[in-house]
Amino acid sequence: MKSLRFSASPFVFLVIFSLSSAIVLAHANEKFVHCFSSLHPQDSSSVIHTPNISSYSSVLDSTIRNFRFATPTTPKPLVILTPSTVSHIQSTIHCSKQHGLEIRTRSGGHDFEGSSFVSQFPFLLIDMVNLRSIDIDVENKVAWVQSGAILGELYYKLVEEANTLTFPAGLCPTVGIGGYMSGGGYGLLFRKYGLATDNVIDAQLVDAKGRLLDRKSMGEDVFWAIRGGGGGSFGIVVAWKIQLVPLPKIVTLYTVNRILEQNATQVVHQWQSIAHKLPIEFYSGITFAPIKIDGGKKTVVASFHASFLGTTDELLPIMQESFPELGLTREDCTEMSWLQSILYMGLLPNDTLNILLDRSHQNPLLSPSFKSKSDYVTEPMPESAFEGVWERLLEEEADAATISFIAYGGIMDQIPSTATPYPHRGGILYKIVYSVGWAAEDNARSQWYVNWTRRLYSYMAPFVSKSPRRAYINYRDVDIGMNDENGKTSYEEASVWGIKYFMGNFDKLAQVKTMIDPENFFRHEQSIPTLPPSNMEL
Repeated sequence: MKSLRFSASPFVFLVIFSLSSAIVLAHANEKFVHCFSSLHPQDSSSVIHTPNISSYSSVLDSTIRNFRFATPTTPKPLVILTPSTVSHIQSTIHCSKQHGLEIRTRSGGHDFEGSSFVSQFPFLLIDMVNLRSIDIDVENKVAWVQSGAILGELYYKLVEEANTLTFPAGLCPTVGIGGYMSGGGYGLLFRKYGLATDNVIDAQLVDAKGRLLDRKSMGEDVFWAIRGGGGGSFGIVVAWKIQLVPLPKIVTLYTVNRILEQNATQVVHQWQSIAHKLPIEFYSGITFAPIKIDGGKKTVVASFHASFLGTTDELLPIMQESFPELGLTREDCTEMSWLQSILYMGLLPNDTLNILLDRSHQNPLLSPSFKSKSDYVTEPMPESAFEGVWERLLEEEADAATISFIAYGGIMDQIPSTATPYPHRGGILYKIVYSVGWAAEDNARSQWYVNWTRRLYSYMAPFVSKSPRRAYINYRDVDIGMNDENGKTSYEEASVWGIKYFMGNFDKLAQVKTMIDPENFFRHEQSIPTLPPSNMEL
C-alpha cells in the first residue's frame, strides 16, 4: 500500500509561520508585562500600554511627525511605556533584556527615518512624554531639562521664569529635547553660540546595566559621545543640564523673494560667497520651492531670509556693503522680540504663546509624509550647476519639495571638529537640506517621491563635500548606509554611513560604545557599532 503524501501551498506555510510568530510575540509581550508589573505593582497600569487597550494607539500616534511611518504595514511596538520615574526606565531595560526585546526611545517623534519608534524586530517603545520637567536656575544661568520636554515648552518656561535668558535651539516647538540634543541641534543662534549640544554641561544617563550616571560617573568620554553622537546608541539620557545665554533685546527679520525670471540664479550664486562671512549676529538662509506664476507657468522661487540680532538701522548698512545684489530695503525688514522671531520663522501663530505648549501641533514646514536628505558645501557651486537643480524642482514629483541652504561660519569656524561628535565646523560654507513631501493618503506612491530625492542627491554629488560626502545625523538618512539586521554589524560595515555623519570622530564613538554598552543592547539601523577587544584604545 502506497503511503499518503500531502503537499501544502506556500500560502498555508505563510499562515502557519505568521500564526507561530504571533504566538511567540504574544508570549514575549506577556512575560515582559509580568516582569515589569512585579517590579512596579502600584503604577504599572499607568505606565504600560499594550495593543489591547485604548491608550496604545493614542500614545503611539501622538508624536508621529512623518506619516510615512504610520501605515498599516509599519512594524508596531509590542508594548509602549510612558515612564514617569527613572526606576521605570531601569526596570524596562532589565525586563526587556531578560526576554530578548529591543528598545526604541522617543522624545518628540521627529526622527526622519522613524528609528526612534520603528523596528523590524520585536521591540518596546519608551515614550518620554511624562519625563519633561524643566528647572531653571536664573542666578547661575543654567537649567535642567528632561528629555521628554519639547523646545516649545523650554522657550515658554524661559519666558515665564527668566525673561533675560534663552537657549540657542531650533524653530520647531514640537521637537523633543532628547533627540535634538543627541544629534547636535542647530538654530537661529548657532553662529553666535554654537550648537545646542555645545551648551550642555551635564547630563543624566541610564546605561544598559540600568545605572543612573551623571557627567562625573559616566566619564568625559561618554559625556562627549552623547552630545552629538546620535540617539539610541549609548543608553537613555533622562535629562540635560544646559547653559543659558543672554536673550537678544531685539531681532530684525527679512524675507526677499526672487523667481528665476528675476535674476535669482545670479543672486544665489553671489550669496554662497558672502553669507558665511556675515557677522555672528546673522542667521542667513535661502529656501527654494516650485511655484506657479501668471498663466499657470511653473518656476522656482528663492526666498532669501535672515534673522539679525539688532535693529534695522544696524542691519541695512551691513547688507548694503556686503550683499548689495539682494537689494534689501527698509520695507523688507521687520523688528520684533526674540520669541516672536521664533514663532514667525517657524510659521506659527504669534498671537499667543500657548502654541509653544501644543505637543500635537504639526509643523507647517513639513508635509504629512516626507523624505529628507542633507549635504554640506565647502566650495561655492558654479552658477551653471543651479540650472540642473531648477530642472528637478520643476518635475511633477517635486510639487511639495523644498531645498534649503543654511549659512555656517561665525563661532562654528572656531570650535574644533573634535569638541563633540558633530564634526561639521570650520570650512563649511553652508548646509543643504533636501525635502520632498506628499499627502498621507498618497503613501502608496511614496517610492515615487523618494526616488526624486535620490536623483537630486546623485546630481549634487560633484558640488558638495567629498571624501567623505558629509551628512547630518539629526536628518537621518538610511540611504547612505544601514547596519546589518541581525545586530552583528562590524565597524567597517557601519563606517559606510558613520564616517559621513561623524568623520574622524566615528572611531572614538565606536570605542565609547564598546566601553559603555559592550553587548550592543542599544541598537537600531544606524546605531554606533561595538569593536572587538583588540581595537579598544580608550
